[in-house]
This record gives sequence, structure tokens and C-alpha cells, in this order.
Amino acid sequence: MTFSKTLLSIACLLAATSGMAQDKVLNIYSARHYPTDEALYSDFTKATGIKINRVDADDAGILARLKAEGAASPADVILLVDAARLWRAEVDGLFLPVKSTKLEEAIPAHLRAKPVDNGGTAWFGLSTRARVIVYDKIKYKKTDLDSYEKLADPKLKGSLCIRSGSHPYNLSLFGAMTEHLGPAKTEIWLKGLVDNMARSPKGGDTDQIKGVASGECGVAVTNTYYLARMMRSTDPADKAVTEKIGVVFPNQNNWGTHVNVAGGAVARHAKNTDNAIKFLEYLASPSAQNHFANGNNEWPVAKGVSFDNPALKAMTGGSFKSELIPISAVGMNQVKVQQMLDRVGFK
Repeated sequence: MTFSKTLLSIACLLAATSGMAQDKVLNIYSARHYPTDEALYSDFTKATGIKINRVDADDAGILARLKAEGAASPADVILLVDAARLWRAEVDGLFLPVKSTKLEEAIPAHLRAKPVDNGGTAWFGLSTRARVIVYDKIKYKKTDLDSYEKLADPKLKGSLCIRSGSHPYNLSLFGAMTEHLGPAKTEIWLKGLVDNMARSPKGGDTDQIKGVASGECGVAVTNTYYLARMMRSTDPADKAVTEKIGVVFPNQNNWGTHVNVAGGAVARHAKNTDNAIKFLEYLASPSAQNHFANGNNEWPVAKGVSFDNPALKAMTGGSFKSELIPISAVGMNQVKVQQMLDRVGFK
């Protein structure tokens, strides 16, 4: 064999080896910081032989990193936990729209991006968390708080606890309210929230729940999975908190309760596209959807999936009416909402 043929043979071998390695690797940038998700990753690897490399950061950090890395980014899959951030990343061109019959059949249209010109979809919702109202059962009853609008009722002056208005969970809720009520009425509503606050916004959703139980607040706003986590806890202190509070899924008589979505996408410059699509399809499968419900107390999004989470069922009796506005509409309202928050002094 000549020297040139030997080099050619080595090159072919390296290419083949590289291809084999590539076929068994998936690089994920994830904003999901839940220990229970480890089982999802390990089960996927066991089923497919594909090794997962993961980078953990918050939504904003992931998007900033993708922009900085550009075409050199090793990311194949992006997992984010907020609707507005999914929309923002899509608008900024950080996702690769893909076609998948499995995902399109499993995920409702309002919980995924609108198809682009070639029929591909930029991102898919994989689980949801409802934004609900918790209240002091001694001071209030459900009918006092059966809509988000009632949070601005002057009767609640000095009673409301809520985290920062600029937090993505609240920005998405307020973006949805803007879609339902219109900007003018939403700004009046936001001013009502500020007027009703028991204290300046601080802490996370769990802190708001504890504030109601301690008597510092009469009502608060939280995502359901924080409350479910406390309801399922074996810690006596958590049990004591949940015994003192009630929960309302607002607006069941009209547009439904606001839900935020955690979702996934294929990165714009993914090197392992097939593996990335396979992983997203796996996350939409009944077994993975059940894991979202039972492992992290989120609501499954795939059609026809049942689950057995005692806390989620105790909150609702098994089901609730959720709003159906497109996530893109919520995302597009974010700048408008932030300007309203500044004007009404919502920190």
C-alpha cells in the first residue's frame, strides 16, 4: 500500500470513528435544575445508548451563552422553563425548526411554536405549571379569589404577597393578562396589585406560600409545583404550612387558569440533530410525561397521558381549565408589561 493510500485509509477510519462517536452523544443546555430529572437522562441513555453531556444554567444564562458561542456552540438540545424565554430564543434565531410527526401529534398546537415556512417547529412545550392563588383559609374563601382580577380588589389591601414582577413567571402571567384584558385594563390591575401588597416583593414562590401560613400575607401567587412539593413533603413544618392554606385555580368560569410552559428545542447549530429530535420525542412519550408529573409535580402536556400524583389531584380533583392563548402572544407582550410595571412601581 502506498503512503497516500495509507493516509486515505487512516482518514476514512477516523471519519468513521468520529461518526460513530457522534451517533452516541447528545449535548444539552438545561435550565431544569430538578434532581428528579436525572432518571429521565439515564433512562434515555439506557434505551438508546446515547451519552448525554449536560450544562446547567438559568434561562437567561443559556440564551446569553448560545449568542456568545454562535456557530461554534456544542449544544444540541435546549431546555428552558419559561414561555417568554422560549419565544425570545425563537425570535433571536437560536433554535433550529424541526419536523417530527411524533411531537406534532403529542403536543397541542398552543403549547408549541407556530410552524415556519418549511413546516418545521422551533420549540415544543413538554410540561406546564399553573400559576395559582393560595390564601389564608380563616380569612378568605374560594369565591373571594376565583379570578386573577380579584387580586386587585381594594378589599385585599395589605394582604398580597408576590415575588418580583420582573421574574419570568410573573412576566408571563402579566403578558397573558394583557392578552385577555388589553393593556389599559391590565395596567390598572397591576396598580391594584401594588396597592394591595403586604410587603415589597421578595423571595421565591415557596416564600409566598409560607408568608400566607405565617399570617404575614392573606393571599399569594405561586406555581403549582412549589405547592405540590410541600404537600408531598414528609417535613412536619411543610405539612403545617399546607394545612393552613387553600388554593384556587383562577378564572375557571371564563378563559381558564394561566399556565407557564417548560419546553425543549433543537439548537440552531446542533451537531447531533437526529439525536436531539429523538430526545425531544422521548420527553413527549407517556413514560417521560408521567415522570414530569410524578417526579417534579408538573402537568403533562402530551395528549391522552394520565398520571397519579396525589398532590396535583388533591388541588384540582384531577383536572382544571387552562387558558389556550398562544405562547407567542404572551412573549410578544413582555416589553409592554415591563413598561407597565415601571409606571405602577411594581418592583
